[in-house]
Amino acid sequence: MLTMVDVDKLQVKSAHSPDEVRTPDKTRVEVVRFDTCAMARFRFEPGWRWSDCIKPVAGTETCQVSHVGYALSGTIQVKLQDGTEMTIRGGDFYTIPPGHDGWVVGTQPFIGIEVMSAEHYARH
Repeated sequence: MLTMVDVDKLQVKSAHSPDEVRTPDKTRVEVVRFDTCAMARFRFEPGWRWSDCIKPVAGTETCQVSHVGYALSGTIQVKLQDGTEMTIRGGDFYTIPPGHDGWVVGTQPFIGIEVMSAEHYARH
C-alpha cells in the first residue's frame, strides 16, 4: 500500500545545516525535518556493518526500520532474514524491508538519501 505525504507549504532547508546529526561508529546520519516529513543523508564508512555499528544503538538483532532511498555513491550489500541478498550501488533507488543486516562493500563510503527512516534510524 502506497501512502502520500500532504504538503501544504513551500519549505527549503540546507543539507549543510541539518536539524540533527547522529554519529554511531563509522556512521553519520544528518536529519532534516519538515512540517510533514523528515529526510536524511546517510554516510557509512568502509568497514561499516549494521550488526557491528548500529545494533548496539538499536538494541535489536536485525535492523527493524523500513528504508526508501537513493544511493549517491559507494556500495552496500543488504541481507534479509530469509537469506535474500542484494547489492545497492551509487545511482540506485532502493527499498529495504525491516529484518535485515547490511555492510559497506569496498573502500569507498556509502552515501544515500532516505525519506522513510530519517526519524528512527540509529536511535534507541
